[in-house]
Amino acid sequence: MNRRGRPLSLLSCGGGIARRTILAQVCLCVCLTTCHRQTDLAQGQKLPILDVKSSDFANGGNIPPRFTCDGADVSPNLQWSAPPAGTKSLALVMHDPDALIDFTHWVIYSIPSGSRSLANNATQQSTMPDGSAEGVNDFGRSGYGGPCPPGSKPHRYVFHLYALDMRLDLPAGAARKELNTAIRGHILAEGQIMGTYRRTGQ
Repeated sequence: MNRRGRPLSLLSCGGGIARRTILAQVCLCVCLTTCHRQTDLAQGQKLPILDVKSSDFANGGNIPPRFTCDGADVSPNLQWSAPPAGTKSLALVMHDPDALIDFTHWVIYSIPSGSRSLANNATQQSTMPDGSAEGVNDFGRSGYGGPCPPGSKPHRYVFHLYALDMRLDLPAGAARKELNTAIRGHILAEGQIMGTYRRTGQ
């Protein structure tokens, strides 16, 4: 109620008395409410899933020593399903979430959208998809660094693939942190495959 006993609009946010102020506040409230709902819906939506596979190990299975520091330390082959329309490039991160600090083993970006696989030992330039670039891993070098967990406990190794709505303007040698910043807000779909590895004889 106002001082004259007249009810104020229930839609008024600020409680102003002037009609033009009330109308402006109503419009602002409707706009803000709609924007917040749209943001909440967008954040709650699940991204389409890319089906990522490898003929070198099963999802959740053991990674053969050949692809680790105990063997040839070459990357396994990976294949994935077609990304959604509008995909301009793909990016891949391999990491060990069981390390004391989440450890990055492989970073690749600017993979052409038409690519559906990475061959064995893809860090060799002859097998990398045209235009792809590799970043620096936590071993301090570019390219693939295979599983090499300390101790005798098994660690998980996640190969996480992203479909992006842009081609990244990142030079070769970027760090995972730089990649994460660059792809924020540009992911159309994602998928992953996870393998495990435990060193023996230590």
